[in-house]
Amino acid sequence: MERTEIFDKVVDVASDVLGISPDEITEQTTFDDLDADSLDRLQLVTAFEDEFDIEIEEERLMSISSVADAIDAIEATQEA
Repeated sequence: MERTEIFDKVVDVASDVLGISPDEITEQTTFDDLDADSLDRLQLVTAFEDEFDIEIEEERLMSISSVADAIDAIEATQEA
């Protein structure tokens, strides 16, 4: 799957989970920018795992702080 396709799905998931407009999200957007607290972040990761049918490694979870980080993590699981 191409990075742009992953980005589009990540934006859809994030806008659904956080209840925000997809227009507010770019690849450089951090979850702090979106006012996502720790519970929101957990829900996002769970939703990403469900959407992409993957499991993100626990040590990698702690490094996901932006949309770009989420895309990188998803790409890494798909390459494995």
